[in-house]
Amino acid sequence: MRMSIKSAGHGAFAATMAGIGILGLMKGNFAPVWEPVPKSVPAREALAYLCAMVSLASGLGLIVARTAALAARVLLVSLLAWLLLFRVPLILHAPTVEGSYQNSGETAVIVAGAWVLYATLAAPWDRRHLGFATGAAGAGIARVLYGLSMIAFGLSHFVYLKETASLVPGWLPAPVGFAYFTGAAYLAAGVAVLASVCARLAAALSAVQMGLFTLLVWLPIVSAGATPFQWSETVLSWALTAAAWAVTDSYHDTAWLALRPRRRPAG
Repeated sequence: MRMSIKSAGHGAFAATMAGIGILGLMKGNFAPVWEPVPKSVPAREALAYLCAMVSLASGLGLIVARTAALAARVLLVSLLAWLLLFRVPLILHAPTVEGSYQNSGETAVIVAGAWVLYATLAAPWDRRHLGFATGAAGAGIARVLYGLSMIAFGLSHFVYLKETASLVPGWLPAPVGFAYFTGAAYLAAGVAVLASVCARLAAALSAVQMGLFTLLVWLPIVSAGATPFQWSETVLSWALTAAAWAVTDSYHDTAWLALRPRRRPAG
């Protein structure tokens, strides 16, 4: 069995999705990335198990050369459907509530991680029939989703300033200042990615920031005894970090301080 791991981000994202699948099967409910889902959704329990199986099978499939393209396609379609069916409607129903954009952004980051892998791993069939979603074009769409999500995250730090500051570890001074700083960092990263100005560096720094949130904010909370919500946020924080890592790795052929996207030769 030949392995197919194109980058460290690829491996981290695949392992994370497999882990989320195992978690969902153990819980018998929606794992982070897929939750929350309204109680009114038909066959909700069966859908939770289906999502867990998709996560597990896709995560494992992404690391095997023979199944990587199919796994990337299935995962992308599933996550994109989730974004459109359960997250975008939040924005349509409450367009003036910033939390709607933050929640959608969380799913969009995971979609972006799956999309950059699909763009790289796409099989000949995908390139013939879904060319717009593969290669440089597909990676470009994924990066737009990622950039917009970073802007949503940044705005949430300002709109929910008190809640954000309350999560800053007590040993750090000026929690409000840190909340402002991290919010501004997300906004800057989003603009840089969308404008393709130092986009690789911006993606990497935003991934590091999410990783630090996982390490410095959520892990101490769960180690001290956490609620189910806090456990969910911890897992989600790492999933966002892994997806951001995959997006960062998609810039492997771009200079860290490039001021414009690299143009590929025709043909």
